[in-house]
Amino acid sequence: MAVLALAVACGGGETPAETPATGATTETTTQAEEPAAAVPGMITAADITLGDIDQAMVAKGKEIYEVKCLACHSLGTNRVVGPGWKGILEQRKPEWIMNMILHTDAMLETDPEAQAMLEECLVRMPNQNLSNEEARNVLEFMRTL
Repeated sequence: MAVLALAVACGGGETPAETPATGATTETTTQAEEPAAAVPGMITAADITLGDIDQAMVAKGKEIYEVKCLACHSLGTNRVVGPGWKGILEQRKPEWIMNMILHTDAMLETDPEAQAMLEECLVRMPNQNLSNEEARNVLEFMRTL
């Protein structure tokens, strides 16, 4: 998850997106360009619907953080190995974060912001082998920071 927070620390523009299934808009914040849009299997804004904070998901995300992410990422703004997570959703879109968690290698190969963060932190984020659900729980936890 080192690269996740590493890559998640940069910023961009705000654009709400509508999900086709529900018609609800997803919350997005300031960020860079869409992540590796041409890479099959990547998460898009349409794949994520954010509403009220789900405390059960937050608890699961916190557990995952404590086991897989804590060694490299603080919950503050300070960098450990990778960037701190506080305010990360003000800097990155939810789909970008999800792609860094789930498709780290593809992001590091194709996303300029992920590549820039790797150059800054000098440590490649390991693939934590999280499921989509686990990654979504981590994202929900990040929303509380």
